[in-house]
Amino acid sequence: MSDVFTPEKRSDVMSRIRGRGNRDTELALAKLFRQNRITGWRRHLKIKLDQPRIVVSKSTKQNQRNKPKTRAQLVVHPDFVFLRQRVVIFVDGCFWHGCPKHSNIPVNNRPFWEKKLSGNKTRDRFVNRQLRKNGWKAVRIWEHDIAKRSDACLMRIQRALQTES
Repeated sequence: MSDVFTPEKRSDVMSRIRGRGNRDTELALAKLFRQNRITGWRRHLKIKLDQPRIVVSKSTKQNQRNKPKTRAQLVVHPDFVFLRQRVVIFVDGCFWHGCPKHSNIPVNNRPFWEKKLSGNKTRDRFVNRQLRKNGWKAVRIWEHDIAKRSDACLMRIQRALQTES
């Protein structure tokens, strides 16, 4: 099935999709926090994580002698951050993060979308692993759960905030 929009119209429609400030996701969760008196959170706070050093083989060690040894940093942009408890919350969109219930890969340009969406899932797993290694707890919530299962979302978040890492 071909696209119902012209390429220009499709570009215009896609450009209006925002990664921040979405009423159905982030703003809805912020509203739930306020209604349930959950405090101590900040939105879109950047977190810099140290990454482990890369092991250098002997042949490249000689070339690396004069270079300063620094640790690479990974910058993570969670939707909500609880600094004191070291908990981050990501609100994942069903399409962009591959929700098992709602995600479907577009028919047009399928190879591109398969690569893009699988890359997003791989990055999400990597970020979760790096956060855990650095002493943070990551909670990922699907966008459809905020509207339909908000009580379950709140319980998961409260449980994460109460546990000591």
